[in-house]
Amino acid sequence: MAAAMHPWLGQFIQRIEQHELPHAQAAGGVLSDAELVELFDSQLASRLLDLQSRLMQAAGQSFYTIGSSGHEGNAAVAKALRVTDPAFLHYRSGAFFLQRAKQKPGTTPLYDMLLSFAASSDDPISGGRHKVLGSLELHVPPQTSTIASHLPKAMGTAFAIGLSKRLQHQGTWPNDAIAMCSFGDASANHSTALGAINSASWAAYQQIPMPLLLVCEDNGLGISTHTPQGWIQQQLSQRPALKYFFADGSNLAETYLVAQQAADYVRNKRKPAVLHLRTIRLFGHAGADAEVAYRNKQEIHRDAERDPLLYSCAALIARGLFDHDSLVAHIRQQQQRLVRIAEQTTQQPKLTQAEQVMQSIVPPAKDAASLPAVPDEARRQQLFNWDKHNAGKPQHLAKLLNWALHDLMAQFNNIVMCGEDIAKKGGVYHVTQHLMEAFGPNRVLNTVLDEQSILGLAIGMAQQGFIAMPEIQFLAYVHNAEDQIRGEAATLSFFSNGQYTNPMVIRIAGLAYQRGFGGHFHNDNSFAVFRDIPGVIVLCPSNGVDGALLMRQAVHLAAIEQRVVVMLEPIALYMARDLHSEGDNGWLCHYPDVQQPIPELGEPAVHGDGEELAIISYGNGYYLSRKAERQLAEAGHRVRVLDIRCLVPLHVDKIVAALGNTTKLLVVDECRRRGSLSEELITTLHERYHGKFAIQRLTAEDSFIPLGQAAYSVLPSSDAITDLALSMLEETSS
Repeated sequence: MAAAMHPWLGQFIQRIEQHELPHAQAAGGVLSDAELVELFDSQLASRLLDLQSRLMQAAGQSFYTIGSSGHEGNAAVAKALRVTDPAFLHYRSGAFFLQRAKQKPGTTPLYDMLLSFAASSDDPISGGRHKVLGSLELHVPPQTSTIASHLPKAMGTAFAIGLSKRLQHQGTWPNDAIAMCSFGDASANHSTALGAINSASWAAYQQIPMPLLLVCEDNGLGISTHTPQGWIQQQLSQRPALKYFFADGSNLAETYLVAQQAADYVRNKRKPAVLHLRTIRLFGHAGADAEVAYRNKQEIHRDAERDPLLYSCAALIARGLFDHDSLVAHIRQQQQRLVRIAEQTTQQPKLTQAEQVMQSIVPPAKDAASLPAVPDEARRQQLFNWDKHNAGKPQHLAKLLNWALHDLMAQFNNIVMCGEDIAKKGGVYHVTQHLMEAFGPNRVLNTVLDEQSILGLAIGMAQQGFIAMPEIQFLAYVHNAEDQIRGEAATLSFFSNGQYTNPMVIRIAGLAYQRGFGGHFHNDNSFAVFRDIPGVIVLCPSNGVDGALLMRQAVHLAAIEQRVVVMLEPIALYMARDLHSEGDNGWLCHYPDVQQPIPELGEPAVHGDGEELAIISYGNGYYLSRKAERQLAEAGHRVRVLDIRCLVPLHVDKIVAALGNTTKLLVVDECRRRGSLSEELITTLHERYHGKFAIQRLTAEDSFIPLGQAAYSVLPSSDAITDLALSMLEETSS
């Protein structure tokens, strides 16, 4: 790499040499001489990294040039915080990251960040998977393109820090830590940001500890869209229980002083605050952005004159720490040093194999010996005394899920549940009944009606060392918050090379066939969003015994394998008692013993041993297939019925092993024909076992679910399963 100097740097040096700096006060009394130089060097290094990134991109050595230029005042925010304060950073927070590294001796932030620019597999945070600001030892969880999606988990982390103290839980971050989250003025308009800020205010308004410092870095632009003058102040200064601070990011002393005040307020009061930091944006949004297309030259020039580095240079000279010539020499020396480091990083190894790239999708597992013991019988007797009249009797799915949750929360004292109406009410379907009474309001939490905040709260709690168990009240409700799973929870291990994880069990009531409660929003049969998220596990019980076993499995997966698990619970089967006729109690189950082994992940449940035909299904489809199996038996046919149970990832080889010698398969999928699980299953069977099986499928129509009886016109029925199975069997006999 040629040691070329970016044109901007030459012009900047020329301004210093020609004494063309703005007037700046020496800022005595706020920053010492050493502190001022320290902060300036963080600002300068951040700017030089931005310039170097663009030179590297031109040489084909760097791949992501969105930078921090104009935002370098956030170095003073870093100085006002502790290294143990978790920081969820905006992508323009390079100077913050560099300054924080100075709080941890032995770190090499310039080298590390340049490895990230070069997408080297030696990058210590992401392993070459993305240019991110992140570090385990600096307590900076990595974020990628932060369009407000990191605010909910920052809010969740702040809540979890306070929760740790109340529960005497040893978390990732100490009890006196505060969570910091930086974001841009454009992101402040995003519904995700608004929901997180509202949730933080909602908690603080009720005197719930919420040590959260929000830093809005306001440069007045969202790519090309201007933020209305005064809008950010108007929006952020009038929120209940949210303290507002303002600082000019071009002034290091002012920014540090105000950031200290804001941080002290949050730390001492345990209440949220927002620091509105006025900044500028230099060089456009990113490398390919030509801002002359949407900004006039006067506006661009006016911002350039507010460059925080110009003001910091002027303050250094006013303080007598440098003269103009020695400051130029210092800048050149730092630039040459950076070029030498960059030359080293571009020679480091890259990811070249798919296996390398995918290695961190699944987090590293913990030692299974670390699992806590199940509660003893005396504890369990006390725990279930409230429901002793049901002891030993077969129960429906909702009841056995509830009992399993009681046992698990007694075994794992770091499980925390959160969601709408789950506390005293016990959830819409009473699955969480009595849990708050048994374990207290700090472990079973009612939340605001905002799924993004619920999932963000769970991510924050999980990063603080809890096993988070959020509930999404209905499957359709998750779609307005799915990016908290797709873009945040599931990617954390991937973009941190397995160093950061957020183990959780997301309980979702869903699927169709619910009677007396209607319409598409409460009878949603689409969970396709989870099927294309790498690393996520989706479990779906159809009956009580599997409900209990799979719930135990989900918690174990979270506790030991640190996984993100979705527990999809079929609403229509929660209270189902009968199978073939009214009063037969054919769908009730006895509660499995707490010592009963958990099924191997992906192992299907099998009913029957017939080999004429196998019906493969899950959830309501399995329930309907069991009805059809009886009708087929009465017609003289012996079939077997498989319940897949683990929907993602789909363990096709285990399904095939459970088929015995059966070669005729009917796949019953209660979800839509397009985008349903049956597509993946049949495709994989064809690819891996070409020609071995004769397969047909029965699915729901590609339709939303209407109200009332009309719903059943677009969903599979037991009669339809029976008819299609008989036609397949008749083909065999003919």
